[in-house]
Amino acid sequence: MTKVEIFDPALCCPTGVCGPSVDPELTRMATSIFILEKKGFDIKRYNLASEPGKFAENTKVNQFLHEKGPDSLPITLVNGQVTQSGSYPSNELLAQWFGIEMKELEKKKVTNKINLI
Repeated sequence: MTKVEIFDPALCCPTGVCGPSVDPELTRMATSIFILEKKGFDIKRYNLASEPGKFAENTKVNQFLHEKGPDSLPITLVNGQVTQSGSYPSNELLAQWFGIEMKELEKKKVTNKINLI
């Protein structure tokens, strides 16, 4: 089974909606990870601000940060190997790693309307 770990820079929240402007990339990642977790896939996301121990414990991430610096964040590991740094993996890559259709990672638009009158 594929295991994906994403090591984020220091963020106030993983969704990107808590600051003065919304970062659509953080929102996309939060949504994709939520969908993958609900499907039972092994994907984890760690925030430098709230989980610095995870960065120190992982020798590959720790070494990568020492060599490349904090601008290399986010760092993505797939099955323990660094596969990407400096940006988040695309939904296309996530779908490929987990063997699913990319459309499964798209946000579903709510079509049911509630009449409150």
